[in-house]
Amino acid sequence: MRGDHSEPGAMFSYVSPAQRVNPTVNFHGEKRSNDTHQSTTDPDARLATKGNGQEAKLFFMGHVVMENRNGLAVGARLTRATGRAEREAALELLGEIPRRRRITLGADKGYDVAGFVDELRQHEVTPHVAKKIRYSAVDGRTTRHPTYEVSQRMRKRVEEIFGWLKTVGMTRKMRHRGLPRVDWNFIFALAAYNLVRIRNLTASTA
Repeated sequence: MRGDHSEPGAMFSYVSPAQRVNPTVNFHGEKRSNDTHQSTTDPDARLATKGNGQEAKLFFMGHVVMENRNGLAVGARLTRATGRAEREAALELLGEIPRRRRITLGADKGYDVAGFVDELRQHEVTPHVAKKIRYSAVDGRTTRHPTYEVSQRMRKRVEEIFGWLKTVGMTRKMRHRGLPRVDWNFIFALAAYNLVRIRNLTASTA
């Protein structure tokens, strides 16, 4: 999950009174990166985009592992926004989850990478990741089982958690600065989600 990071401060350069007119600036074609454009108020935030063709903004990345049966979050991590953060966080979180047998991991096509799929199998995790159209690392050993289709349906429910965190949990625009504080805010909001979810599950079975 990517939570937008709004920056309360900005960089200003001095101009004389005669120059205090907003200039017309064309940024199209200008390349920006974390090496050239760093936040002055929170160096832990990183430039990233939510999709192709979208503008780069300052982000943190929140990661959640959800169990399929009840839709509860069983693991979470907040990291800097990098191209490998999602897969690296997934491996870390799976290593922290107590288990007695082999488990499965449902995920989108962004996780269909040969190195990641191999590491999952080494950790006795069946990679129920969505297949890419070309050069997929997931083969018939996995997709032939009915549980693969179940995982593909259930994995989308994690978006309900992210939706709640951004709206009710008020994490769409972070109010803190620095990775430790934003991480605390993210985990606290996720704990609140689980409490609300448990209450609803209890009420439905009463």
